[in-house]
Amino acid sequence: MTAPGTAVDTFDPRASVARAPRVSFTRALALDLATAVVLWRRDLVRFFRQPSRLIGALGQPIIFWVVIGSGMSGTFHYGPAGPGYLAYFYPGVVIMVVLFAAIFTTLSVIEDRHRGFLQTVLAGPGSRTALVFGKALGSASVALSQAALFLALAPAAGFPLGAVRWPLLFASLALVALALAGLGFAVAWVVDSPQGYHAVQMTLFVPLWIVSGAMFPVPADRPVLASIMRANPVSYGVSAVRRALAGEGAPGALPGSAARDVFVCLAFAAFGLALAALASRRAPRP
Repeated sequence: MTAPGTAVDTFDPRASVARAPRVSFTRALALDLATAVVLWRRDLVRFFRQPSRLIGALGQPIIFWVVIGSGMSGTFHYGPAGPGYLAYFYPGVVIMVVLFAAIFTTLSVIEDRHRGFLQTVLAGPGSRTALVFGKALGSASVALSQAALFLALAPAAGFPLGAVRWPLLFASLALVALALAGLGFAVAWVVDSPQGYHAVQMTLFVPLWIVSGAMFPVPADRPVLASIMRANPVSYGVSAVRRALAGEGAPGALPGSAARDVFVCLAFAAFGLALAALASRRAPRP
């Protein structure tokens, strides 16, 4: 026991926090930027060092495009002088490449958690927002790399590379990739198993793609389905890609303009990243 009048050393956590050195805004921003760049570069290096992913990035969409496009070509006619189904389906497959790249890249959030890498990043000086942006940028970069490989086949679909509106194409694909990466990150943060992650993503992402106008245009005689397709933000990404490949009046593009399509894609990207940042505030699954 301590004798009366004897001074006792006590630990005051508030005083400890007050004495802790504060990091300046500039320093914190630099640490966040460094964290995001490291995570972005890591995803790109992992993608290009795995030949099987490079082969699958080109082989899978080609098979999907040729098999389904050839099977539907005899039954699909977009107007008397409209494009064949292979040409109509091509922009939808470009978006599909971006979608599946976002699914498989954000799966690494679960893998990194199981291996302890995610906990190491969280213990580092960067913020959780930096973690979100680093993973989203890495996923979007991988998606754009895969899309670039498939876009080399645009002339085979009837879209000359010299006539493509590349700024519009890049902007729309990048925004859709960021949006889907954000949604994928949010799901991976709260789901602990790869099997559960794939089940959620197949239920969430694939229907978004199917009712985006990628496979069939907005039906004028089915108002409920048409309303769903117009409310789907992925539809505007498909529409922007169609305009980038075939011009402002591209068959299958939604009524409106390319600027409207890009604006909706921008809002979709902001929503996806905000949802991922909000999910990252929760403690990660063990």
